Amino acid sequence: MYSGPLLRRELLTQPRSLRHFLIRCGYVLALFVLIYTADKAVVGFQSLAGPGVSARFGLIVFQLLAVLQLTLSLFFGLVFVVGRIAQEKDRQTLILLLMTDMKDRELVGGKLSSGLLTVLVLLTASVPVFFMLKLLGGVTTAQILWTLALSTAAGIAAGSWGAFVAFWRDKTFQTLAIGLLGIVGLIAVVELLVAILGANTAIGSVVAYLDPYRSLMTIISPMAFQTTAGPVQINATGGVVAMLLIAAGFQLGTVKGLRLWNPPRSVYQFVQKAKAEDAEVRTGKVREVWDSPVIWREVRTRAYGRKIIFIKAVYLVMALFGAAYVMTSPADPVPLLGGLITAPGLVFLGLTLVSLILINAQAVTSLTSERDGRTLELLLVTEITSKEFVLGKLGGVIYNTKELLLAPIVILGLVGLRGQIDATNFVFVTLGYLSLAAFTAMVGFHAALSHANSRTSIGTSLGTVFFLFVGIFIFMLLLVEARSSFALQFQSFLVFIVAGSILLGASLNYQNPSGALWLASSILPFFTFYAIASYLLGRPAESTLAVIGSYAFATIAMLIPAMSEFIVAVARSVERRD
Repeated sequence: MYSGPLLRRELLTQPRSLRHFLIRCGYVLALFVLIYTADKAVVGFQSLAGPGVSARFGLIVFQLLAVLQLTLSLFFGLVFVVGRIAQEKDRQTLILLLMTDMKDRELVGGKLSSGLLTVLVLLTASVPVFFMLKLLGGVTTAQILWTLALSTAAGIAAGSWGAFVAFWRDKTFQTLAIGLLGIVGLIAVVELLVAILGANTAIGSVVAYLDPYRSLMTIISPMAFQTTAGPVQINATGGVVAMLLIAAGFQLGTVKGLRLWNPPRSVYQFVQKAKAEDAEVRTGKVREVWDSPVIWREVRTRAYGRKIIFIKAVYLVMALFGAAYVMTSPADPVPLLGGLITAPGLVFLGLTLVSLILINAQAVTSLTSERDGRTLELLLVTEITSKEFVLGKLGGVIYNTKELLLAPIVILGLVGLRGQIDATNFVFVTLGYLSLAAFTAMVGFHAALSHANSRTSIGTSLGTVFFLFVGIFIFMLLLVEARSSFALQFQSFLVFIVAGSILLGASLNYQNPSGALWLASSILPFFTFYAIASYLLGRPAESTLAVIGSYAFATIAMLIPAMSEFIVAVARSVERRD
């Protein structure tokens, strides 16, 4: 069996957890809440007028859910697989698996399939929901089946890429960063090549298969890609096969390189160093440690590996391409996505999303790596205060991601130099972006502090940020589609907002509940909706004030308890893990 005993163990143990069933039910419930919200936003508080309106609504919801599910498969397929393997490496238990009788393909396949199990379960649970949309009209069975097949293949490809990187690299942040940048970079390169070669050429059409979103567009909007007369053909064989070939290639490469990369060279270097120092005591220059040793370690040492400079270099290359596109774009760009944003703004938005997710990953792994390495417990017997540790870690996150933090602001400045945004709006957008950056960093640290299991911490942290951005995107699309008054829009989104508040509150108050966190969870979705509505109405000042006020309050609500009760939370975390 390719997956071996690791998958069998996962299949036996995962159904014993209540969390397994809550995730399945919660995902299906979230899809129904989204369908209800779309119904009230697009149709209104009245029944569907006829088959034409019903079919149009069914198509809109299907397109929205299809894009959402593909994004979910790519993101969580990567995160879950990386989390499982990185946890083994941080706890130094991977070497024990290498010493067993398991074959390399069983170890790789077992970790890969175990990480993808949750994603595949969610995709399976969504099948009845998609076929219910067929009852509304506007959607065919072929579209549904091809969408599910493409999402599954893309999730397997993302997980295979994550397994390749996770077995290759030693540091969790490096693995997450390389994995995310790899997916984003592939999509960007494919789109660039298709634009150069032409989508209708033989080579361009083959290259386009490597972009799952382009393949998905041919499924959910087949008329837009029909080049010949006759019945509409819905076929995504090329995209599905391309994803499976990518997955097979990375799995084969991982199996071949498993024992070349593991155990890491540091294990052998440690043994050689110990033997050399056993005979003589080495003397040399000792680096001076600052009065705040936590921030000194974050800034002056290679706490997150030697290769982090290459991750930043890849990101900056992407930013340079984005800057070149902004400077060569027309002075009066055509609005995209229903008038929501222009192409230069889309470049800024893409870099911003990547930066915020990487900042969040840096924050959560800065604490989980300490805990898995069993160095966090040492803080309990030192004189380091909670305030010193928390601020030191957050300061280290900001320092280590400063290039990622500044690049979107530079892109925004170039947009301003082109005359596409004035100075006032530049200040508003920058302040809003910095507020979101502080929030995502604090969410990562808070999640790592709340959960004893590193895999759960990473999934919760990145999942919170992921669903936050997805919710904002859905808000904006449905608000533009509705084109009704603010009062009617608010009524339409009320269930969606309340559900988001409950889920956010449950996530933030998992281990250390407080009234401030519940209040922040309650107001954050409401003010996010208000900020989006104000933006669409052309009121940037009100939108910025809503973003800064709500997200700054949520950041402070997580920061104050962390600084005052950090030692207690660490002790609880160690107790739960043991």
